[in-house]
Amino acid sequence: MNETRFDAMVIGSGAAGSFAAQELTAQGLKVVLVEAGPEIGPKDLDPDKAKEPPDPINFWERARATVKGQHIQSRAAFFSESMAHLFVNDRQNNYTTPADAPFHWIRGRQAGGRLHTFGRVLMRWSDDDFRLHSRSGDGVDWPVSYDEIAPFYSEVERTLGVYGNPDGVPTQPDGDFAGPAKITPAEESFKLRVEGKWPGRRVTSWRYMAPDPSRIAKPMQKALASGNLTVLYNQIASRILTDAETGLATGAELIDRHDKSRRTIRAAAVVLCASPIESLRLLLNSASTEHPAGLANGSGLLGRYFMDQLPCIASGEYPDMTGFSGDDSLPPDPFYAPLSGVFIPRFVGENGYATNRFDYQISVGRKPVAASAPARLDFFGFGMMMPSPDNHITINARRRDAFGIPIAHITCRMSEADRALLKQQIATLEEIVTGVGGRLEFVGSPLGLKETGRGAYPDLPLFYRLMFRLMFKRTVTMGSAIHESGGARMGEDPKTSVLNRWNQSWDVKNLFVTDASAFPTCGVAGTTLTVMALTLRACRHLGEELRAGRLH
Repeated sequence: MNETRFDAMVIGSGAAGSFAAQELTAQGLKVVLVEAGPEIGPKDLDPDKAKEPPDPINFWERARATVKGQHIQSRAAFFSESMAHLFVNDRQNNYTTPADAPFHWIRGRQAGGRLHTFGRVLMRWSDDDFRLHSRSGDGVDWPVSYDEIAPFYSEVERTLGVYGNPDGVPTQPDGDFAGPAKITPAEESFKLRVEGKWPGRRVTSWRYMAPDPSRIAKPMQKALASGNLTVLYNQIASRILTDAETGLATGAELIDRHDKSRRTIRAAAVVLCASPIESLRLLLNSASTEHPAGLANGSGLLGRYFMDQLPCIASGEYPDMTGFSGDDSLPPDPFYAPLSGVFIPRFVGENGYATNRFDYQISVGRKPVAASAPARLDFFGFGMMMPSPDNHITINARRRDAFGIPIAHITCRMSEADRALLKQQIATLEEIVTGVGGRLEFVGSPLGLKETGRGAYPDLPLFYRLMFRLMFKRTVTMGSAIHESGGARMGEDPKTSVLNRWNQSWDVKNLFVTDASAFPTCGVAGTTLTVMALTLRACRHLGEELRAGRLH
């Protein structure tokens, strides 16, 4: 293997890595994919082991996972014991933060990465994201526009089979849908009331994909079928290597997860898809004589402008509707519980531009209750954190993980402007719920927990309610949105960015970074679809550059 030189190396096999492998192998390139964890198949998501959490807080399952070493991962919203093996062990994969700025880094190391644990929601972004500075005067513009990304959005949606409805909302563009997404009668009622009271506030269905019974992402299936892909499982990339004379990337040094042996794999180009913090850590740990501040850091900005979306959660009742409804939009899955609901995207102004910087992911009438009981209502809110050079990823050289690699130090603090936006996001959530006749029981965020009415989880025993209050501040912090981005941002100028408009390093022309670390701004909708679309676009360009001999 050490003597083999591949056309391209892809590091990571999740949202970005799977599409990188699909695109590069489709071009006839010989590709090696490096995955830090094991191969995943149906046996790893055994329906016989899947079970509903015993209560909404899921306290005891999270407590047991904490004892076993998952004290961070167990705080993820969708965490359960049946899925614990799809999250890392925090003792082995440690990191640090400032004492006054906790950050939850939720991650998985296995084939497919976090594709096994995310909500499968795939939303397009608009020029309210890509042209933030042009439209509002704040933040920065991306070096690409919606029109440039739209064809790649469509390719991804067709590949995955995304379900949704043509809603005609400019702040949340419609996609190429495989079928309709249903909403519950309670959500229909909620939609009519919101849109009737506030015409600029639209309610749409989720746009989401069904899980694949093979447990292998569809783009990875295509890459494997091509015959052009070699996958190295349980191999942790510790450094990207470069040639001292040319400055080009030559491959990577790998550490075996089991026996910690080391080897080197070589390739003509490297595509980094390991997720934002891990990719930034790898680039910073790849410092050398030629790149003393880290690889691809000629601007001095590598690691800076790191972001996560501003999270809030809320729960309550929608008394004008009773009972609950299921949803058969997607084929049923034997392991995963059904996931769906509605969105309130950013509000639409008269010119079609967004008038706010947050959105809401909602379910109404989907949680089981008695037929005569009020329908349950749950909100997740996501706000746009402004990019700041003070929020950054660095290396804590004094500490190492279980594999001997220096760990990441994560600094991600809300600014006063971020705090003001989060307060507005919460106040607007409360306004919407009360304005349509709903009743909130609690709303919480990194700013704290506020209980109203019957309080949080009123039907649970007092012990669980007390534990929820006690643990809330340690559970809902920055990172809870699991939409982290930035740190290797794209741009038009090598002095103010790390990557060019093709996700290509300014400094190392055969190095591409296509996960969300490339994002100049964090948006408010999920990052996954945009990561996939950018990866397709970047890897198509990479193939053209290799064939033209411009990456040698």
